[in-house]
Amino acid sequence: MKSKIIIATRGSRLALWQAEWVRSELRRLNPSLEVELLKIKTTGDKILDVPLSKVGGKGLFVKEIEEAMLRGEADLAVHSMKDVPTDLPKGLHLGAILKREDPRDAFISKKAASFSSLPKGATVGTSSLRRSCQLLSIRPDLKITTLRGNLDTRLRKLEEGQFDAIILASAGVKRLGFESKITEILDVKLSLPAIGQGAIGIECRADDGFINSLISPLNHKETSVCVRAERAALKRLEGGCQVPIAAHARLAGGVLSVQGLVGSVSGDRIIRGSVEGGPDEAESLGIRLAEELLGQGAKEILDEVYGNASP
Repeated sequence: MKSKIIIATRGSRLALWQAEWVRSELRRLNPSLEVELLKIKTTGDKILDVPLSKVGGKGLFVKEIEEAMLRGEADLAVHSMKDVPTDLPKGLHLGAILKREDPRDAFISKKAASFSSLPKGATVGTSSLRRSCQLLSIRPDLKITTLRGNLDTRLRKLEEGQFDAIILASAGVKRLGFESKITEILDVKLSLPAIGQGAIGIECRADDGFINSLISPLNHKETSVCVRAERAALKRLEGGCQVPIAAHARLAGGVLSVQGLVGSVSGDRIIRGSVEGGPDEAESLGIRLAEELLGQGAKEILDEVYGNASP
């Protein structure tokens, strides 16, 4: 038993909102518990002028935080699930996945009422190859420009006129109270979400029984099932930020449906697939989806992107 625990988190406004929410829930369930936040600046937070795909991908947002937990400086960490690699360091695991916010992408613009009404050659800001791939496949005339920085910074750049539109995860926009700025929520048929988008995960030491029991009530079973299916697909595809990969799972009426895609960076080729099954098959469904995509030609796209193409 501990009377005080430490949550490691990134220092961005959204990361702190997420960590504060977990802190308030833990204190609601355990009124005598003291919960402290430890802000950690990750490599991903320091490198803002280069696309993530060029500097190592999503692990850049969690590595230093995980190291702090392994050193015993923090008891748990709160992450956006879309930032968490599928392979975790030995000794750590995902102890809980919280109820998901809207997983879809948000289109925000002061110059167009919808994505489809963007003028020809419009400049669209996004940090995601997944988004740019799908949008270019529909509108190859668009100019996609890298957009990095925290949510406030991205919205400011739009206000300053640096972009005609930007695409963000709607979950973060809503959590920070900027929902009124959203011009259009993009249908998953137009922009299939990132793996884990909209979900918050709590990572901790696997052998810490006290912390695991403490966070267990925060786990949302439906979200956990869906995110596990999506992450299993990503792991089988061995994907990272360097290639456009998307997967989105839904659980309805006892049926788990998982859609996925792998695309070329230019958006000229997109391989799509979908599978269905029971919620107890989450990981195996994700793997099956990945195998289906690979069989349709995703392997060739992945090999080209990673430089493994046969001569």
